[in-house]
Amino acid sequence: MASPGRIRNRKPIGTSRSDNYDQDDEDHVNAVYQRPTARSAFEQALDTPKASAAVVGILTALAFALRFYKINHPDQVVFDEVHFGKFASYYILRQYYFDVHPPFAKLLFGLAGWFVGFDGHFSFDNIGDSYTENHVPYVGMRALPAILGSLTIPVVYAIMKETGHSTIVAAFSACIVLFDNAHVAQSRLILLDATLIFFMALTIYSYIRFRKLRYWEFSVEWWSWLIATGFFMACAWGSKVNGILTVLTIGIAVLIDLWDILDIKKGHTLEHFWQHFLARALGLIVVPFIIYLSFFYVHFAVLTYSGPGDSFMSPAFQETLIGNELLMHSQELRYYDVIALKHRDTKVFLHSHPDRYPLQYDDGRISSQGQQVTGYGYEDANNHWQIIPTKALPEAGRGRVVQHEDVIQLLHVNTQTLLLTHDVASPLMPTNQEFTTWPKDDHSRHNDTLFYLDLIDGNAGDTWKSKSGHFRLVHVPTKVSMWTHAKQLPDWAFKQQEINGNKNSVEKSATWYVDEIVSTDSNLDLAEINTPKEPKKLGFFRKFAELQLLMLQHNAGLTASHPYASTPINWPFLISGISFWTENDTQKQIYLIGNAIGWATCVILIAIYVGIISADVVARRRDIEAIPEHIRNRLWNSAGFFFLIWAVHYLPFFLMSRQLFIHHYLPSHLASALLAGSVLSFILSDTINFPISVAGRRTHMRPSEYADLGTKGPIVVGIFAAIMFAMFVFIAPLTYGTPGLDGDAVNSKRLLSSWTLHFAAKNT
Repeated sequence: MASPGRIRNRKPIGTSRSDNYDQDDEDHVNAVYQRPTARSAFEQALDTPKASAAVVGILTALAFALRFYKINHPDQVVFDEVHFGKFASYYILRQYYFDVHPPFAKLLFGLAGWFVGFDGHFSFDNIGDSYTENHVPYVGMRALPAILGSLTIPVVYAIMKETGHSTIVAAFSACIVLFDNAHVAQSRLILLDATLIFFMALTIYSYIRFRKLRYWEFSVEWWSWLIATGFFMACAWGSKVNGILTVLTIGIAVLIDLWDILDIKKGHTLEHFWQHFLARALGLIVVPFIIYLSFFYVHFAVLTYSGPGDSFMSPAFQETLIGNELLMHSQELRYYDVIALKHRDTKVFLHSHPDRYPLQYDDGRISSQGQQVTGYGYEDANNHWQIIPTKALPEAGRGRVVQHEDVIQLLHVNTQTLLLTHDVASPLMPTNQEFTTWPKDDHSRHNDTLFYLDLIDGNAGDTWKSKSGHFRLVHVPTKVSMWTHAKQLPDWAFKQQEINGNKNSVEKSATWYVDEIVSTDSNLDLAEINTPKEPKKLGFFRKFAELQLLMLQHNAGLTASHPYASTPINWPFLISGISFWTENDTQKQIYLIGNAIGWATCVILIAIYVGIISADVVARRRDIEAIPEHIRNRLWNSAGFFFLIWAVHYLPFFLMSRQLFIHHYLPSHLASALLAGSVLSFILSDTINFPISVAGRRTHMRPSEYADLGTKGPIVVGIFAAIMFAMFVFIAPLTYGTPGLDGDAVNSKRLLSSWTLHFAAKNT
């Protein structure tokens, strides 16, 4: 065998095809050319196809055993099963719901529930609600993530084998995920992470297989793995909102790949570059987006009935749902109708009463002493307002219907005063205008009582409707929008909500709707009004765009504190976990925390990798070739790809202000397991499997090399696996929620004082 130090890259041949094995980007595996007499017998035995199949078979069997062990316990709702179990029931009942995550994984849960006979009538309301008492086939629903979590292990193994690592190193990376308590706990419950991680792993595997075929560009197999990468990437994206990080990872890798193809030294024409660009655009943009769209198409097609998610959506969207209140009871509004108006966000009625604002507020500011206009949360006669026209009306017909862009007045029925706002500071917000009323017969301030009706997404000629006709009420002279907020006024206003004028006339939260028509000038029969109506039609892309925007807004808005929320800097070090479930009588609990041995190993090996790469960069600046070129390429390309996956799935969380939990790190943990295997291989052996990509028809072959860890590889990995399994068993009562532990036993499981375990004994 040629010495590793003697292997050098040759100049690329002058051809438009990237089919030269001598190129310095060679880093992916298919066939390994071996000389059996030169490697250890143990290594030869392990790397045979039969031995490799036996190893992955054992790992997979263990994965299924660990994830299905006592999967029926607890027979109660655990942690976020209150959400994702509930969403599955909505699919079965076909009732519309809203969630910040895309629907693919939840559709799978709905399908699994339907398949095992779940009727959807259990509501998953509270953690601890009994499944058995309510006859819920929960084991079948939990089996879906358990299967996907188990199948992730052979995918991790296959990724390592496909990137040129030996059987023992592939088993090492697989064991880090196999014996991890956090991965096991997440895979045994009706949660989204197992689905996300499974399709993330398949995306990585498919992209590696695609890159290995770069000397067979545009072949059927090349296209197949390109399309497979796009498909699995869409599945990861469609499983959970942070699946977009998998898309970003592949996007960065593809840009690096295209930048390399663009290099004129590689001998490619611009036409060749654009062919590759368009192929990747098709396989990794167009195909994934179509698949991602298809998840929402199925989502909308299934959820056709009114449900708990209606109120999040626009009126136009709600009217597409069977049985929706807006569809059933929406009615055109006519001048002189008496109505009750409600704020969309805070659900308070526009209210007024004879009491007046105090002359002076607590901060010394002076008011107009006008009649109070407030927001009131309950039905009351003082919530009633009459729509007054500002133009001549016909005696009958469509001319009496209120329309978008009409200028109107609102008459408070009980006090016979008109709604008014003016350039006086509101009680709680000096920058906003005070709302009050003015006697209807006093025309001296007529202009200040004029309001412009701005229907949300309205067009000229659109009619104003109760329930569905969301609107902003814009003051004509000052252009402020009638607005309210949750802060209460003092005792002089009976702790009611402030109404004021927001100077942003298009403020989204300044949205109101007519909740009730108290009396009407119309001759329509009320029975005719309440007649069931056919759902309206709304284009798929309009529904899709509206839902995407809402998902982004609400995901960013998850900023409330949570007792088990944590910051990203803590995750790799297992500073804290999450309490999923407790049972006081038996002192059982499920606490999400990783395997300390595996996580510490990954952190150490990531640090070693960064150190190796940094040292190599400095050495090369001094013209020192400390690492042979082909091994350096493997460290930069294969291990570097794993480092990229880890970083992209981890670092963006430092920029997020929303609630974050340790389970958000699990995709990065899988990537760290892959990187740990690469670094271990570098540490234990100065050889690699090389070359490793599929040779093209005109490939210039290079001397082959193979990885040989000798006997130290199996010994190190065997000891590591045994220690990891021992740690897994030690933490297992917190992972499986059984058996119950007394206070002293709980304290013994608390490896860090920051772990907030229940039922711990007090220190004496």
